[in-house]
Amino acid sequence: MQTDYFPTVVQAVAGPEKTVYAYFSDGRITHFDLSDLIAEGGVFAQLADDDLFASALTVLNDTVAWDVSGRYDPATCIDLDPFTVYAAERVSDPLEDVA
Repeated sequence: MQTDYFPTVVQAVAGPEKTVYAYFSDGRITHFDLSDLIAEGGVFAQLADDDLFASALTVLNDTVAWDVSGRYDPATCIDLDPFTVYAAERVSDPLEDVA
C-alpha cells in the first residue's frame, strides 16, 4: 500500500453473502467480507437484514457506509475504516462480467 495515498472510496456495490466490492479513486477494487463483523453483533448486527444491507449501502465520508437513517447523514451512518477496506482482497471489476 502506498504510504502517501489516503484511500478514497468512489463506489460501493453489494456482493454475495454479506460482501462489498469497493472501488477506490486510484483504480483499486477490493472485495470485503462483513460476515464476521455482522456475526459479532454490535452496530453491525442490523446489517444481517439482506434488504438493509443492499439498499442502505452507499459511500459516505469517502468510505463504504450504510445509510441506516435514510438521511445521508454521515454522523448516523455505519461505516468502515477505508484503510481496512483498501487492504482487503484485491479483485478485478465484477461489473465487467455482467452481461
